Amino acid sequence: MKKEKWFTPANVVAALLVAILIISASVTATLFDRHGYYALRDKLDLPGAAGMGEAELTENYDALIDYNAVFFQGPLVFPTLPMSEAGRIHFAEVKAIFASIQIALIVSAIGAALCCVFLLRKRKVRFLALGGILALAIPAVAGSVMGAVGWDRFFVLFHQVFFNNGFWVFDERTDPIILILPDAFFLKCLESIVASIAIASILLIAASALFSARRRGAPE
Repeated sequence: MKKEKWFTPANVVAALLVAILIISASVTATLFDRHGYYALRDKLDLPGAAGMGEAELTENYDALIDYNAVFFQGPLVFPTLPMSEAGRIHFAEVKAIFASIQIALIVSAIGAALCCVFLLRKRKVRFLALGGILALAIPAVAGSVMGAVGWDRFFVLFHQVFFNNGFWVFDERTDPIILILPDAFFLKCLESIVASIAIASILLIAASALFSARRRGAPE
């Protein structure tokens, strides 16, 4: 049986689409994982720390998450909390990033599905492993940087890379929403994204290896 090549044009394109799909899906799933936030809310007693009731806290958090949905139209309005102009600008910038990721999810899902149909019909599976390996580069790099500089410095570096202003440094007096978004929340989000990417990537690499092994063992 002829050995399948790794780096054919079709494999590379498919692998890139698969990697983008894994990463964008992991970020999007973490963004909309409200139950994960609710569990952290209860664990850290965020209502008590923020000086508001649980229902009020949840209502304001849900407004922020709804706003970040790609198809949400309209300005961000917190039901009970004030917001500064700097805060409004920062959240608009954050929404633009999340909207781009969600669009990438939709486009890559369609592209990856078409590539899967095309390549799997030809019994080509290397693109699955290649896509998983490419996606794993993200948590590997993030983990290496965070391990080298620590979480606090990593958090600052992240914002300096993605935002060209200081609006992400919130003052709780003018933007009390920051009281319900502690550092532990952002760390949990990063851990969730990295774990999701790693699990999906490993499963694809394993699936590719399994399919390849079965194909090698099949009669000519």
